[in-house]
Amino acid sequence: MARKNKKQEAPENHERWMVTYADLITLLLIFFVIMYAMSKVDVQKYEVLSQALKFEFMKADTIMPKGMGISGSANPAKGGDDSTKTEQQLREMKEREEQEKKERQLEDLLKKVQVYIEENNLQTQVSAANTPRGVAVTLNDLFLFDLGKADLKPPAVPVLTKLASLFPTLDATVSIEGHTDDLPLVTGSFYKDNWGLSQARSLSVLRYFLYETQLDPKKLVSTAYADTRPVAENNSAENRAKNRRVEIVVLREKPASALQPSGN
Repeated sequence: MARKNKKQEAPENHERWMVTYADLITLLLIFFVIMYAMSKVDVQKYEVLSQALKFEFMKADTIMPKGMGISGSANPAKGGDDSTKTEQQLREMKEREEQEKKERQLEDLLKKVQVYIEENNLQTQVSAANTPRGVAVTLNDLFLFDLGKADLKPPAVPVLTKLASLFPTLDATVSIEGHTDDLPLVTGSFYKDNWGLSQARSLSVLRYFLYETQLDPKKLVSTAYADTRPVAENNSAENRAKNRRVEIVVLREKPASALQPSGN
């Protein structure tokens, strides 16, 4: 009889398809992770970064001929345009980030002041609002001063101290603005007119911030408006009371010029 040398055949694996299926699922998972990550890329910042790298490579001393970009094509004029555009984009991106930071600071300030007003039941004497110029804290004149005077009253001190504690962390100018109604001052008043009274009240608040709470004088400005910027018509005692006020405005933009206190 002929000798049989046939090797025993290995049994067929009916579950081999699961290996291929598992590989496919893994590849799909990786694909979707990559797609998700790409969706989170800030395209504008990526473009600025790309331009900045190109600009630095063009400035560097390399073996590439002068004017050769990363692409390898000589185009000095275009390279100059790209570098100027890149510097401008970087500047704009930095300014935008600074502005966004300031807006977050102003929003946080407004929330803290509003919470303080509510917790201390000061709604009738103090208010705070977000205005186009910045966060404005308005203090009623009789809460701060006696009629026709500019000396701070004791109940106002804790409020001013609280406000002063919030200002040092802000990169912003604080404008302290005095306002009056349209009635002339009584005969024999210490101040010549409403301009003098509103200025004295503004400076009284500013000097408290300077000398009692040691705020940075470079961040403070004093302004007097008298009765030129009313918030209500001066046709009733109630409306005139609204117009007599001091506004402390944390400005979004620095003023072109500011009246700084002399300290005398």
